Order: sequence, then structure tokens, then C-alpha cells
Amino acid sequence: MDPVVAEARTFQLFIAGEWVDSGGGRTFESRNPADTRDLIGHFQAGTAADVARAIRSAETAGLRWRRTPAPKRGEILYRFGALLAEHKERLARAMTREMGKVLTEARGDVQEGIDIAFLMAGEGRRLFGDTTPSELPDKWAMSIREPIGVAGIITPWNFPMAIPCWKMMPALVSGNTVVFKPSSDTPHCATLLVELMAAAGFPAGTVNLVTGPGAEVGDAIVSSPDVPVISFTGNTETGRRLATQAATRLKRVSLELGGKNGIVVLADADLDLATDGILWSAFGTTGQRCTAASRVIAERTVVDPLLERLERRAKALRLGSGLDSGTDVGPLVNAGALSKVTGYIEVGRREGELVTGGRRGSSAGLEHGHFFEPTIFAGVAPMDRIAQEEIFGPVLSVIPVDDYQGAVTALNQVRYGLSSSIFTRDANTAFRAMRDFETGIVYINAGTIGAETHLPFGGTKETGNGHREAGHAALDTYTEWKSIYVDFSGHLQRAQIDNQPG
Repeated sequence: MDPVVAEARTFQLFIAGEWVDSGGGRTFESRNPADTRDLIGHFQAGTAADVARAIRSAETAGLRWRRTPAPKRGEILYRFGALLAEHKERLARAMTREMGKVLTEARGDVQEGIDIAFLMAGEGRRLFGDTTPSELPDKWAMSIREPIGVAGIITPWNFPMAIPCWKMMPALVSGNTVVFKPSSDTPHCATLLVELMAAAGFPAGTVNLVTGPGAEVGDAIVSSPDVPVISFTGNTETGRRLATQAATRLKRVSLELGGKNGIVVLADADLDLATDGILWSAFGTTGQRCTAASRVIAERTVVDPLLERLERRAKALRLGSGLDSGTDVGPLVNAGALSKVTGYIEVGRREGELVTGGRRGSSAGLEHGHFFEPTIFAGVAPMDRIAQEEIFGPVLSVIPVDDYQGAVTALNQVRYGLSSSIFTRDANTAFRAMRDFETGIVYINAGTIGAETHLPFGGTKETGNGHREAGHAALDTYTEWKSIYVDFSGHLQRAQIDNQPG
């Protein structure tokens, strides 16, 4: 039976505490990637004028919000986290319908939002500065954090609730206001999130939502002189262009970009545990995570037994709608992603040996979705294209190496540096890997995915520009340091002059 689409709603922008239509009068559709006949809704194709309205609203609200005591700001974050928890199942199901990840993973996505909301709510009572002794007598010296202003929040589709929360929670608890532009693949998830933010009690104008195309909405946010800080997660090419555009106005820019993450498996590894970690990292979220493992770098002595395990397990993974309890791997997000993965299969056939997969999912029930089989290539060289380029799909390359040092070289010979892992029983080797792997995240005897919100998240090289999401380090993106000196000596004291001996 065809899905019922007649009831599809038209959703609105959220500006100055009100749900409003775009001034441009245009909308776009969001459809279920597991069954494109299923129309989720129509969403406003925002314009530069809509962005300008949202920025004015955020500026006006910011005058009061930054003066709200940080613990009181934190209380609203607590309420928001509680609402996320209360509505977790509804949000997770909506997420699976809109972007495709299996329901258990969607619940985890919402849980990340809950976790970061509670974590940053606590920062409302811990926005620590520093006090330090002055070099002069009768003088007090300290530093404090202050908000920057309006934060432009531009987020991807693969974690449509976690990543917006990663960005908005530290921005808001620090006293900034936000203009939020979500991916056009997941506008419904963003709308549901902002509905709960409004219900939690964020003052009007503190949070503004503008859906629409990046070329219009995103560029308008980045180019505005009234948005001094930008946080963007997406592909490296877009991030580089955004950073160049923002640099003309000397904006603060936080970029979380691509990854080409590797799992090293040494001869002494527990191969069953390694297989579990590899499958989860490579095919969880259909390989559509910036931390997904697309490379396995294995010592030659274990390549064959490891491949046997991987092939058998990958063939058993079930494709389907993420809302079905028997599904292991959901669809790719859209037709463009499906086309990109298909193109890399042809590259992989020239560079390695296709072990399993390599085809679009075509069995009954999959014909209306963007499904692709979990795919494994063997015999891949470290500098082959499928071992170097981010595919962002369920494609895994197995790269044989001679020893630990060869594994380190292969792991680090990529342009990205987000996540890595190693499977070994040798504690000394594990500690060497912590030192030698050139990534922002290193796992020992685990896969490359599963970051926790109280630790910094981000990478090196072309994965980003040095900023970090999550953890208390996230506050650095959204705050300025102010140093303060209080002299109670009653006379002028000149630092570096009056503190000299003699």
C-alpha cells in the first residue's frame, strides 16, 4: 500500500518567538529516504531577508539574555534536557523517518542531545575564569568569560538533533543567542527540536530557526557583519569556502569537517572483538558518520581470518527501514549520496578485490529507498583513492601491512585526522598508539564511533580548524576572555616598571 501523503503539513520558520512563513513564499519537501513516496512535510525555503530578520531578533534578545545570570540560563537548559528525555521516543521515530538511521541509533542521537543539555546546564554554575596573584601589592587580577553575540549555527543531517544541541547548548549557556540553519535533508528534526526549546522557556529571539538552501540561508548567515561567531559541521570543501568568506570579517569560526578513519588490527588482537568494532564503525548509520571507519589496517597474518569474519557478518546484515525492528542498516540519506557511493564502487573494483556487497539494495521492500549493501574491499593499498577519499557510505577497505610501524604510517597518511582505533592485547603497543596516531580521538580495543559528550570532540589536519565540540572545551568557541585588574593601593602602580628590584 502506498504511504498516505495528503496530510503532509507545511512548517514554518521560527523568528522572534513566532512561527512565520518565509518572505520568499517558496517551500521545499522532505521525504523518507527509506521510502521516497512518504512525504514528511513542506518547509520554508528561507531567504537572505529572513536571515536578516532572525539576526535582528537575536541581537535584540541578546541584550537581555547576556545579562541573565548564567545559573538561570542553565535552568532553562535543564528544562530543555528534561523535555528531550520526555519526548525521546517520538523524536527518535521522527528522526528515523526523515534521515534513515535505525531506531536504536536515533534514540542514541536524542540521548546525546539530552546529555549535552544537562552537561552545559551545569556549566551555568561553572563558567570558570581564573584568579591569579598580581605582581604588584594591593592589586587584584582575574579573567572571566563573556559571550560573543549572535552565533550562526549550521548543521548536517546525519546527527540532526545531537549536533545542533552540541552547538547551541554551549552557545546559549554562555549568553549568546543563535540563528540556526539545519540541513535541508532534516528540517523536520530541527523544527521538533526548536519547538521543545520554545517550550523550555528560552526567551523570544534567543533561538531562531531559518530553513532553506545553503547558498542563500547559509551564506547570508556567514556574510552578515552582525554574526560574529559561526559553527559549521559538514564537508571539507564547504567548510573551506565558509572559512574564507568569514575571514573577511575576522569572525570566530569553528569547523567540524571530514574524516577517513582507520582501525588498526594487530596480530595479537582479539579478532572477534575487532570484528564487532569494525562492523559497528563501518556500517552503523550506513557509514554516514564523520567518525565512521572506512579503513581497516591489519597485519598480514590476520587479514584472512579477519576477512572471513567480516564477510560472513556483513552478508548477514539486513537492509530496511530503520523503524523495523529487524533492520541492521538503513538507507543512505538521498539520491546524491547513493550516486556517490555507487561511483566509488567502480573505483574500488579497479583498486582492490570486492569481497562482498557493491550493489544497490534491490530486494522486495527496498525499491523505493536509497539502500546500498554493506561493502568490503580487500587488498587495498594505503594511497588508493578508496583508502584516501571520504565516501560517506557503507564501504570498507582492508589494507594489509607488515607490522605496527607500517600500520601507523598507513593510518596517518590521509588528509584527515578525526578518529582512530587499535585492537591489541599489548598494553605497551596501546600506549604507543595513543602517542603515534594523528587523530583527535583514539580508541583502544573499540571502534571509531561512540564519543561521549563530556570529552572534547574534533580532529586534526583537514578535519577542522582546531576548535572542539562537546566537553568544557566547547565553551571556547562561544566566549571571549576578559582580563580585569582592580588596584586598591590608592596610588598609581605601573606594571613591569614599579615591580622591578631596587
